[in-house]
Parts: sequence; C-alpha cells; structure tokens
Amino acid sequence: MGKLAVLSLSVAALAVLIGERLITLRHVSLYYRELTQNYLPNCHHIEGIECGAEDITILENGLAFLSTCVKHPDLPSYSDDPGKIYTLNLMDSKMKIKALNVKGDFDKDSFNPHGISLYTDDKVGAVYLFVVNHPQGNSQVEIFRFVEDENALQYIKTIKHELLHNVNDIVAVGTESFYATNDHYFTNGILKFVEPFLSLPWCDVVYYSPQTVQVVAGGFLLANGINISPDKRHLYVADLLKHKIVVLKIQNNTVLSHVKEVDVGSLCDNIEVDRESGDLWLGCHPNGRNWLLQDPNDPPGSEVIRIENILSEKPKVTQMYADDGSVIIASSVATPYGGKLLIGTVYQKALICDLK
Repeated sequence: MGKLAVLSLSVAALAVLIGERLITLRHVSLYYRELTQNYLPNCHHIEGIECGAEDITILENGLAFLSTCVKHPDLPSYSDDPGKIYTLNLMDSKMKIKALNVKGDFDKDSFNPHGISLYTDDKVGAVYLFVVNHPQGNSQVEIFRFVEDENALQYIKTIKHELLHNVNDIVAVGTESFYATNDHYFTNGILKFVEPFLSLPWCDVVYYSPQTVQVVAGGFLLANGINISPDKRHLYVADLLKHKIVVLKIQNNTVLSHVKEVDVGSLCDNIEVDRESGDLWLGCHPNGRNWLLQDPNDPPGSEVIRIENILSEKPKVTQMYADDGSVIIASSVATPYGGKLLIGTVYQKALICDLK
C-alpha cells in the first residue's frame, strides 16, 4: 500500500475518532438540554457575595459556612481578592454574612478555597473546618478550628500528598481524617483536557489520616462532590459526567463497597445531606454547552435536585429549582435549613429561598 493511501486511511480514522468523541462529549455534557424555569418562593441574593460561594455547609445550630471566590484559569472571575470563608446565621433575621478572620501562620494572600467540610469533636465540643485550597493552582487541604466567640478560624495545619493532586471536595470524618475526590487524574493542563475527551474513568476518592493515605474508590469520569450519610455508613460521590450519584458502603475507613448509582439527569457538583431526613441536595449545572462557552449573553444555568430515600429500591429524584442564568449563574451547591434553601455558585452570587 502506498504512503498516500496509508496517510489517507490514518486521516480518515482520526476524523472518525474525533467525530465519535465529539458526539459522546455532547451527550455527556447535556449539550442540547433545554431548561424550564422552576422557581422557589421568596428568593433573593445573599448580600455581599459577588464572586461565588462554591460550597456551603451548615452546623446544627443554623450557622452556615460559605467558601467564596475560588479562582480557576478557565472560568470568569468577579474579584481579584483572595478567597474568604464567611458565616451566615440562619437563625438571625438580619441574614448578614460575616468574614471569618484567619489566625495563625497562614498565607491569606494565596487563599483559594474550594470544597469545605465541618467536623464536630463531641468529646471537647470543638468544631473543625476542612478546606480544599488551590494556592497557585496547587491542591492541598487546610484544617482550621472554629473560634466562635471571635468569629475566627485558628489555623492548625496544611496537608499535602501526592495522592491529593486534583482535590475538588472533601468530607471530614475525624479531627485530622477525611475522604476527598480528585476530579482529574492528570495535573498537566493538556492532559486534563484529554481525560474527558477520551472518557477516561480515572478519577478517584482518597482516604487520608495521619496513619494512612490510600485510594479507596475509582472509576469516576469526573468525581466532584462527596458527602457522608448521617449514620456514617455510606459515602455519596457525584460523578458529574455520568450524571449519577454513586453510593458506597463504608466497611471500614479504607474498604468501601459499591452499592448503587442513582441517575440525576444533570451535571451535579456538590452534595449536602439533610442530617434529619438523610435526603441529598445537589447543586447542578443543567447544560454543559453554556458552561463550556461562558457566553455572558447566554450564561450557564442553575439547577437544584433533591434525592429522597436514596438507599431504597426506588429513590425519589426531584428538581427543586431551575433557572436559565437570569437569576443565578452556575449553581454548585444547595443546602437546606429550617425551611430555607441556600444555593451557591462557582463564581457569581448566592441565593436564599423559602422551601415552604
């Protein structure tokens, strides 16, 4: 066979591969999905949040913690300031956010907070905040102790490890232990693009403690949010590009077994768990086309999904909120408390609505 024929066949094969990959990517990104507005009553923006609240979690007493102003080279940024952690007291009718002062030997100028998790040590009554941090684009986990009477975070330590290379979210299970998701296998920018293009299921979940660091689950196309059931027996992981929530049973800290996967029909990011009902609340991206293009005239929309009875044979999946980007852009988290729902975004604003 002549060189020209070989070259022609190679080009044709490459074109077929690229075409097939583009069709697959449009499918997994919900490229053509149309969104119907579905609003909750009495929604308003949380004053003072202008550069996103990518993750939000709430203590039992109604004190919400908001991780704000995460920076990413591929996303818009509405502020040049470093990221901050805010609190919002949902029991206070004023609903005013307060910035937490960080105490100790910590570089606040490079603070770039992403996923967060709270852990309460009932033995001593201490509350710890775990924060995924990306200074200069790196991945590490910061541990702070919450000092309530000073509205401050006391810096405790920074955790870095080669297995924690692309950390997205985290769920704390001890004063120095946690599970974390890596949303990419590679750290190189080009190879990080190749991963979803080739649908490589190489993302994973890592367990960390001072004694053990280990990959405990894998096979995810894009592992985003992670959380734990109220009884601490199951982990929930959002596989964004599969449009699924993966349920894992915790046999022990480093041994997890696959239980099931629940279809959600959206690109879901963070997971919050109602401590009373066990329901899952998901902040989702309804259409990957808008997310990829980032067109200010056709911005990414927002969607909130609730899963009831996730461990049953027939979990109930319900869309609780949907907006085309006219009210809130690129929702990433939703968490309920006392008849209210907080909705955070990757880089824009945050919303609070009534559930009743």
